[in-house]
Amino acid sequence: MNIEAANRAKKAHGISADPGGDEGQAIALRSDLARRIAAHIQVEGDQVTAIPGLLLFRRTALTSCYSATYEPSIIVYGQGQKHVNIGGAIYVCDESTVQLTSIDMPVISQVTQASEEKPILALILKLDMASVREILSQEEFMSSDVCAGTRGMAISKSTPELLTSCIRLLDLLDTPRDIPFLAGLMQREIVYRLLRSSLGKHLRAIATLGEQSNRTAKAVVWLKENFSKPLRVEELAAVAKMSVSTFHQHFRTLTQMSPLQYQKRMRLHMARVRMMTEGLDAASAAFEVGYESASQFNREYHRLFGLPPMRDVKARQRVEVEPKLHAING
Repeated sequence: MNIEAANRAKKAHGISADPGGDEGQAIALRSDLARRIAAHIQVEGDQVTAIPGLLLFRRTALTSCYSATYEPSIIVYGQGQKHVNIGGAIYVCDESTVQLTSIDMPVISQVTQASEEKPILALILKLDMASVREILSQEEFMSSDVCAGTRGMAISKSTPELLTSCIRLLDLLDTPRDIPFLAGLMQREIVYRLLRSSLGKHLRAIATLGEQSNRTAKAVVWLKENFSKPLRVEELAAVAKMSVSTFHQHFRTLTQMSPLQYQKRMRLHMARVRMMTEGLDAASAAFEVGYESASQFNREYHRLFGLPPMRDVKARQRVEVEPKLHAING
């Protein structure tokens, strides 16, 4: 995707391509964030840190498209660029981007700007919805409007306030003795800043008990945990306490795909992971994730990933690190 097309995609998701306001301060803070991330991660991929729920991400080369499952998290990019495809919608994430994922999302992702001299760098903070709800219970958030028709993933530009909070959290890695006392407080501050930003309405919709997005999200969790079972939309609608037609509408709005498409993406992604990590053949992986027909699995796998299962796995084992199952795989 060229620069002009990338800017069009960013505008489609509410991100301006032109700097303004506090942008000068934000640019300096993004550079500072990138330097601090680079100081704490030298490996390819994502790395768990001493701070619970905090991961760092680094890649030094472009990648082909790969499947991943994003967990509820906030990703703050400091450098580089990545494209995330959800149900055909392309999210362009670069050094100015904050990415909010509020439900488990199967995606197709691709690193589009990275090199040895200037790797892609990002901070990933997993979201604890119970903590989010506790913050939302504070009086200042009680009158906030909940966004109707919210999506499970949204992006925005990083603000100086959020970047400063993230930098302070990263600084704790230099003083490990302070982590048990201060990490939780700083993570709450980041969630507070997120709720105060343009992304706050999306997070509130998922976290607010009883709201339609929250009830739909419960069905998404059930489907993710039971993806290998036969799909009965009536059961999912019952989990969400909605009629089937209303549930279909809200599920597609939230995930940008139908329940069947979501299940298929989860099955194919998990089959790919199991073939790579456990050495399963294609037929065994197909049956493990719920397919009754190996030929159907082969067709759908080829359609999504561009190669038959075993050829794809061998190709990835040659050129890619092993995929992982948390927030920002690959």
